[in-house]
Amino acid sequence: MTYETGMLARSKAGHDSGAVYVIIDCDETYVFLADGRIRTLNRLKKKKKKHVQIICRKYDVAALDDAGIRRTLKEWNKEEEI
Repeated sequence: MTYETGMLARSKAGHDSGAVYVIIDCDETYVFLADGRIRTLNRLKKKKKKHVQIICRKYDVAALDDAGIRRTLKEWNKEEEI
């Protein structure tokens, strides 16, 4: 499974279990996540890849700020409710 910048990921473990984030960066072991609220671009969440579930949806996050990330997650949430 490939982890790419801009994909959405759901946390499977930890106190934030079930939370949805946007992948901002990744390396061999970890993904770095942001949600625009608590986990901003200046304070990314570092999580092991085995602790996140990829949501097969990719967004262009290169130009997004924290508000843009919040908007992206909100739009995805509305689509999920349908």
